[in-house]
Order: sequence, then structure tokens, then C-alpha cells
Amino acid sequence: GQMIPERRFVEAVNRQHFLYEMGDFPAEWEAWIRKKRNDPPTIEEILRNESYREEMKQKIKDVAEKDKLLQAKEYKAGLVAEPVRTHVKGHASAPYYGKQEPSQDPTSTANTFQPGSWMPPGSSSSQNK
Repeated sequence: GQMIPERRFVEAVNRQHFLYEMGDFPAEWEAWIRKKRNDPPTIEEILRNESYREEMKQKIKDVAEKDKLLQAKEYKAGLVAEPVRTHVKGHASAPYYGKQEPSQDPTSTANTFQPGSWMPPGSSSSQNK
């Protein structure tokens, strides 16, 4: 009187289960194994879906190229401002952000503290103040 659930499995070409990676099986087989669909997929269905995916990838690539050309044309015509290119010099959590030489002033960045260093009177950096 006990119901035993149906077990579904697929024999892979690569028999070592620890070498399995997502995408090794077609999505239709994955859906059947996980009981998202009732019938196992046919070869024709898998091939049809594969060609559809490739067609969509090509269409996406074509649309992206057309968009890139349109943006370049708009930039050239002055209709749209080009994105500003920023140059990052360092990171805020770096202990020496933006300073390369020792200074008399103590600095504190993130979790670090750098005490000020002693400068002899008349040095070039103390005259700038």
C-alpha cells in the first residue's frame, strides 16, 4: 500500500558525476528530470529549440550592433553627450589614498591611522602651508 515515487535519470556521456556542469544536458532533459514536464523530450524538439536559441542570439547581436552604430551617429551629430570617462586613482580603503610623500598631518583612512611625520623647519613641504 505504499506509493514509491518515480525515479528519473539520464545516463551522461561523461560518467563521472563530479565533472557535471550546468548546461551539459539540454534544458528539456533537465526539466523532465526535475519533473517540470511529464514526457521526455524528443530529438526533434531539442534540435528545434536549439536552432531557435541560436537564432535569438544572432538577432540580439544584430540589434546590439545597430544600436551601437546609432549611438555613434548620435554622438557625432551632437544629439547625445558621450559618457564621461573617469580615471580611478585608488580606493577609499587604501591606507595611502592620493598621498605619496610623508606629511606633517596625520591621516586616517578606513581602519588605518597614519601618524604625521616630523619635518625639519624650512623644508619645502612645510613652507607650502
